[in-house]
Amino acid sequence: MSVGVRIRPVVSVARLSVVELFRRRDVYVALIFALVVGVPLLGANVFGVEGAVRYVRELVLLLVWVCSVAVSLTTAARQLPGEIQRRTILPLLARPVTRAEVVVGKWAGAAAASCAATLLLYGCYAALTALKSGGGGAGGWGVLAQSVALHLCAVLLICALAVLGSLVLTASANVTLSALLVAGMLLFGSRLYELAAATPGVGGVCARLLHWGLPHVELFDLRLRVVHGWEPLGAWVFVAILAYGLLYAASLVGAAALVFSRKRL
Repeated sequence: MSVGVRIRPVVSVARLSVVELFRRRDVYVALIFALVVGVPLLGANVFGVEGAVRYVRELVLLLVWVCSVAVSLTTAARQLPGEIQRRTILPLLARPVTRAEVVVGKWAGAAAASCAATLLLYGCYAALTALKSGGGGAGGWGVLAQSVALHLCAVLLICALAVLGSLVLTASANVTLSALLVAGMLLFGSRLYELAAATPGVGGVCARLLHWGLPHVELFDLRLRVVHGWEPLGAWVFVAILAYGLLYAASLVGAAALVFSRKRL
């Protein structure tokens, strides 16, 4: 861990966050959504056409991403503001826990709950896919495993983004701007470099800054590889994307800890 952050207090704060989230029944909403996600797959055979089945799977995986991002943002965005508004942050800080440990613990708790909900959705998808086809095409289960791992890494990054935003923005602005950023990067992130190269002057400079500064969430999205049964990513590419996501998430959590350490309660 980084300087000034101990593992045991972080785990304790994270455990409290997860317990609170289960009490709010957020994870049960993901379970209901998982059942709804399974319905299109159950009826996929009625088309009798492989291309149509692929479209259904792509739609289902898109819904998995939408639900996962929504759960991650709403869960992480209310962690610290909720404690501050209820004034329960003061008794928490009265314990032998530093502000940095509170931030890391809150992020870890939100990330754990969000990853659990994401795994629940993928578990539903994988179980139904196995029952219907027994595999995932040329790439098989290897590319699905990579997709799940990278999606969980994206969840860590998205939760870190929401935790940092919760300390500098209002709750509604934080969720809205974070959702727009994630959606924008998923849709257009891969085109930023081309836009920067084709735009002269100040516009090109701004596009380059956005390209290098914004979190490239689209790197973690392997839906097309899963749907079409393509081969898994190369080992070095896979590890590089994981490292990028973890380092970016760590930098956001570190920035959130710095902001919270200077925040008046």
